[in-house]
Amino acid sequence: MSQELIYLLLIFGLLVIPRFLQQFKLPAPLTCLAFGVVAALIIGKPVEDGVVALMASLGISSLFLFAGLEVDPKALRKGWKQLVIHLVARSASLAVVAWLSWRYAGLSWQAAALLALALLTPSTGFIIDTLGRLGLDTKEQFWVTNKAIAGELLALAALFVVLQSASPPLEMLGSTLALLAMLVGLPLLFIALGRWVLPHSPGAEFSLLVMVGVIAAYVTHLIGVHDLVGAFVTGLVARLLRQRMPTLASHDNLHAVRLFASFFVPFYFFYSGTKVPAGALSLGALGVGLALTAVVLPLRVGLLALQRKLTFGESFRTGLRIGTALAPTLIFTLVLAGVLRERFAIPDALFGGLLLYATLTTLLPSLVFRTPFDVDPVETAPERYAPAAGGAAATLLAPGASEFHQERVRAAAPPAQDSGPLPEDADRTDRTA
Repeated sequence: MSQELIYLLLIFGLLVIPRFLQQFKLPAPLTCLAFGVVAALIIGKPVEDGVVALMASLGISSLFLFAGLEVDPKALRKGWKQLVIHLVARSASLAVVAWLSWRYAGLSWQAAALLALALLTPSTGFIIDTLGRLGLDTKEQFWVTNKAIAGELLALAALFVVLQSASPPLEMLGSTLALLAMLVGLPLLFIALGRWVLPHSPGAEFSLLVMVGVIAAYVTHLIGVHDLVGAFVTGLVARLLRQRMPTLASHDNLHAVRLFASFFVPFYFFYSGTKVPAGALSLGALGVGLALTAVVLPLRVGLLALQRKLTFGESFRTGLRIGTALAPTLIFTLVLAGVLRERFAIPDALFGGLLLYATLTTLLPSLVFRTPFDVDPVETAPERYAPAAGGAAATLLAPGASEFHQERVRAAAPPAQDSGPLPEDADRTDRTA
């Protein structure tokens, strides 16, 4: 069989079959991951293919580029007091889990910190993409969205610090200065492109945005941080420049980046699956994964429900619904499990246990809320946002809090009773929050 035909079959298998299986409540990323594991078992060794590796890198980079574009500063400011409380509680829980891992699992403090991030960081994109189909009301969707985004921002900052702390002091200083230079240089680069390039090439905003995102991802890779950090920062900077350069993070550009990522993201999950060693599929890994799920998952959901009851006076049932919606950790667990295996040589049983934990937490919302995953949920969105290439982005990719996503949520969500104004708006007479 020719290599070209193999690539065509792979593209068909990763873009069509996972979407078909979503009607059985099986998330498409998990199907792609399973395909990668099966392929590695059949071949008998990890798949070493430059084309697949490049497509996987484009997938994770474009995914976090889109995630950065989806951050809505206004929404974060709306509930900043409650989000600060949430981040303090999240930081405390990360510190406790990291200490326990360091004390009893025999891990270095850097590996223990990454393990804590892998267990506690929600997969923001995947979570928000399912909100419209979980039956949550408007207030619940608001808090799930913004708590997930705030948690992701905290995790990315912690990821940079932890990974750099393992480097020599001079290298750490150089990497920090490089990141600061990138933070300063990206806005200047976008403004320069907007002044001298875009006026002469209308419609080039998408290609320039993706180009800058890929370059930033490569820069963070060179300084010893994961590619996703540079891509996310690029998207966030573009979003913050929206008032000055409205076409850079416009609806059309968001949609274009979304479609671009939807094609490549399945290759990231597939490629990650091909890197799973045989030892990660053992009974020991099964035991570790079930133990982590049985201990960590109820604590995550229960503590969040308790926090909301003490902070807002909400019913415990409402807090449990929000906690369950925030349960999936697929992307961060998958990324950090790979980092832990490559840089800190964690045992295969722990690596496999993390993958099982990510799988079970990702399946939880669809099982608890008994809501099937739509094969093509974008088809129900307003016509002006309907994608030209179908809904692959909606099934494999996750938006945040942008207007584009809100339109999709309003179109897909079942009618829900308004549960009242947000806590910080209790003294207002309108209900616009």
